[in-house]
Amino acid sequence: MKKQPFVTLEQLKEITKTYPTPFYLYDEKGIRENAKALKEAFAWNPGYKEYFAVKATPNPFLINILREYGCGCDCSSMTELMLSDAIGVKGEDIMFSSNDTPAEEFAYAAKLGAVINLDDYTHIDFLEKTIGYIPETISCRFNPGGIFQISNDIMDNPGDAKYGMTTEQLFDAYRVLKQKGAKHFGLHAFLASNTVTNDYYPMLAKVLFELAVRLKQETGADIRFINLSGGIGIPYRPDQEPNDIRVIGEGVRKVYEEVLVPAGMGDVAIYTELGRFMMGPYGCLVTKAIHEKHTYKEYIGVDACAVNLMRPAMYGAYHHITVMGKEDAPCDHTYDVTGSLCENNDKFAIDRELPKIDIGDLLVIHDTGAHGYAMGYNYNGKLKSAELLLKEDGSVQLIRRAETPKDYFATFDCFDLVKGLV
Repeated sequence: MKKQPFVTLEQLKEITKTYPTPFYLYDEKGIRENAKALKEAFAWNPGYKEYFAVKATPNPFLINILREYGCGCDCSSMTELMLSDAIGVKGEDIMFSSNDTPAEEFAYAAKLGAVINLDDYTHIDFLEKTIGYIPETISCRFNPGGIFQISNDIMDNPGDAKYGMTTEQLFDAYRVLKQKGAKHFGLHAFLASNTVTNDYYPMLAKVLFELAVRLKQETGADIRFINLSGGIGIPYRPDQEPNDIRVIGEGVRKVYEEVLVPAGMGDVAIYTELGRFMMGPYGCLVTKAIHEKHTYKEYIGVDACAVNLMRPAMYGAYHHITVMGKEDAPCDHTYDVTGSLCENNDKFAIDRELPKIDIGDLLVIHDTGAHGYAMGYNYNGKLKSAELLLKEDGSVQLIRRAETPKDYFATFDCFDLVKGLV
């Protein structure tokens, strides 16, 4: 599969007249089409709801697009709760899934009426002491331990993850929560990350559906929803086949009919909390080639760096790169594409075969719409870039301005550094 940018060189040349590189650009048309496809894929379940993982792309302009398709917000911190509240997401449209949670965050989630998803058995007493009661509707996060695999392919290792309760803890938690006043329950698990297979969700669903039947039978809990969480991935590499969300939705439906319906649980709602799948392919980082270096290797230096996109430096993650205007040129040069941080891992690509890159060329770094800008930081005093939305009509909207030195120094309010800065 050839990766095509959702923006043309001509459009970028026009955009850069107003907004200097580097910047993030998001594709409104793609976001809308994907949200519509997800909604249709799970339309068979009357209670279905997607809680967008705010941590993936915490931009209110983008979240508001998803809200038009019935999406809520999955939050994991105080500021994510505050952002959701500020844009009008209220009550049970917020799922609060956190871990090692500070008391004030539980208190704020309860104040908003969010559905609280407990990560640990000890959080039952902690929550009750914090807010003075146990909510009538509450969820628990499950971790089965061991290895999670599909056929012979190991997908992930839940046993090494810090999240969720053991099977025994989960059953005890439901019993204790019932005693403390909980009336309606949810079940949640996240067993693998960025899976590029249509089989992951149906397999996860089978695990959770069978567990939910046992929980109902053995604890008498009224299970209202099962949250399949995230984990549906995107094809970062051109040779990967993308997931088919309609096939995935149908696979979950079949397991639902096989497991839950015969157990008298055909009214259970299905929730998801997708982030990467919702936004990943519909964002890109646009940067410019500003230097070339010929030493032991061939280097192209760009004006973005790991503070703009840290996944390659942090994980060695692959992000495809298009040299704009040279899409059909032969990839007959081998480059390391680097940023300017004082860190040797500040590289967007290593030994990547690309067309000849000239100073001033615009590069599109693909699939940065999730866990891109959100993971940015300010090492070396670097400033975060702007975020722009390419609208369906071809116009461009600024949805987050670029940081300035004044922003960087603003927290030194005990020291007079900000005067004269812009």
